[in-house]
Amino acid sequence: MKVIIINGPNLNLLGTREKDIYGNESFDSYFGKLKAKFPDLEMEYYQSNVEGELINKLHEVGFSYNGVVFNGGGYTHTSVAISDAIAAIKTPVVEVHISNIHAREEFRHLSLITKECVGLITGFGLAGYDMALNYLGGKF
Repeated sequence: MKVIIINGPNLNLLGTREKDIYGNESFDSYFGKLKAKFPDLEMEYYQSNVEGELINKLHEVGFSYNGVVFNGGGYTHTSVAISDAIAAIKTPVVEVHISNIHAREEFRHLSLITKECVGLITGFGLAGYDMALNYLGGKF
């Protein structure tokens, strides 16, 4: 089973930015743990701060992969184009957010992509990625 985790803007700074919200661990470090925890999944990781690059990656994997775990970062609340890209592909997408977007600033309460995803996991820290992979791997 082939899955990809796609992280959006500023998530390359995990472990160094707003540690009280996002924790102390870099995503690269955490990704190594995920690969060890889910050895049966063929897993890739992609991160970009550029909206168009995220859309291109969704188009690239959206008809051949078995699942996408997607954290759109700030684009979650602003990008109709990313929502349209998720709607256009066949691969199921699970939306993940490290912080609870509903417990933060009001503008973060609205996700433009949730309606196009098979589910939303928010507020469980990095463990949300584990939950999404469990679902996509059929272990939920």
